[in-house]
Amino acid sequence: MYILGINIIKINKKEIIKKLNIFLNSNKNNLITTPNPEIILEAQKDEELFYILNKSDLSIPDGIGLKFAGFALFKNIIITTGADLLIELLKIAENQNKKVAIINWNKGLSSEKNISVTLKNKFSNIKFAIFSIDKENIKNINIKNICKFNPEIVICSLGFPYQEKFLFHNLKKIKSAKISIGIGGAFDFLTNKIKRAPKILRIFGLEWFWRLLQQPTRIKRIFNAVVIFPIKFCKVHFINFLFYRPNVSCMLYKKENKNYKILLVEKSEEKGHWQLPQGGTDGEDIITAGARELSEELGTNKFKIKNSFKNLYKYKFNKKIGKRFDGYKGQKQGLVIAEFFGNDNDIKINFWDHSNWKWVNSKNLIQEVHFLRKQSAEIFLDKFSKLKL
Repeated sequence: MYILGINIIKINKKEIIKKLNIFLNSNKNNLITTPNPEIILEAQKDEELFYILNKSDLSIPDGIGLKFAGFALFKNIIITTGADLLIELLKIAENQNKKVAIINWNKGLSSEKNISVTLKNKFSNIKFAIFSIDKENIKNINIKNICKFNPEIVICSLGFPYQEKFLFHNLKKIKSAKISIGIGGAFDFLTNKIKRAPKILRIFGLEWFWRLLQQPTRIKRIFNAVVIFPIKFCKVHFINFLFYRPNVSCMLYKKENKNYKILLVEKSEEKGHWQLPQGGTDGEDIITAGARELSEELGTNKFKIKNSFKNLYKYKFNKKIGKRFDGYKGQKQGLVIAEFFGNDNDIKINFWDHSNWKWVNSKNLIQEVHFLRKQSAEIFLDKFSKLKL
């Protein structure tokens, strides 16, 4: 099932253990994510995280908010906390003599020494190595030492979205690994840096309240999980179907000799689906939203907005145009026209939205876009042709 567009699996503890054993005997690195209300909220803003969560091999729900969300959709979601999952995974590693690499945040509550002492005391036969890294500099991390250790299990405690992104982008490099999982601050419970809530509070879904008492600085995060998430959930699942989503389509052009070329992008999930870059306005005015979309989707700011038009085209979602995760009944599109003044190598599309891009002659735009985009493209091209460029 999907909650705010994030795939959530209904799975109990016994089934999780079975799945972990299957993964350990597979011939690939399997990514496990543990989405909770906070992570799902973050994914609404972070499209890369959204993509990674839905590409994971196993998505185990964590957090009482998801339990209530499931009830609202007449589904019984079984919650497995990161702390419980970590213990089960370490037990399996010890019993099956599997090597465990732990990617730990060097500024976290549990230090490398804390974790090492705890593992030696509680899982005396486990083979492990700890690699403390700076999550703020995650793109420059050298993982050669991790690869040399040849771990079958990689446990990452960098916190979201760092741990999910680190694992996703390094999966293929750690060839020995069969399981990669982000567990946030679960080691802090194991090392007793944070005292876990009494079982009675966990049963009644009040672990968040206990955590607030233990760490008052987490009040913003807990507020998001306990208050903002339910509001967002209700809006998406029970209100948005009444409205059209405000959207902006972006026509980026460049002039070559006497011809105008327009940039098209190919959807990553649908080969051959070429369209203009587009996205939601997210409460911004159309020019601001258009500039943001171009910058985010094309990885460049080498363009200048020339004109904009509001509410040019409206369409409903249907079987051909699949419904979006945010529940709207359709989209109402405006248009931003911008001139590109950079070089082609300045364009770096994001992998979660697009798989390719190309320039097409403005005269051939209608023929080049996907058939579902032709009607809007005709309207947009008409506006473009009337501009004095």
